Amino acid sequence: MSKPNPFRYFKTSPEIIRLAVMLYVRFPLSLRNVEDLLHERGIDISHETIRFWWHPFAVWRSRVDPTLGLTGQLGVS
Repeated sequence: MSKPNPFRYFKTSPEIIRLAVMLYVRFPLSLRNVEDLLHERGIDISHETIRFWWHPFAVWRSRVDPTLGLTGQLGVS
């Protein structure tokens, strides 16, 4: 049995979701800073979209790769 794809309900590519979540979780950036960085790379994503993504995918990513660790933005140290 294959593992369920966590990106199956999103129209945005998984690479963009991973990049946005990684920027927000790994670095001390605000959602608007992440939005600006993605805009500089030609990706028009709202900060609200990033907010919608970050919690489920950050938690999922920490389960997939426990060495990643989570920053204080998730409330876990």
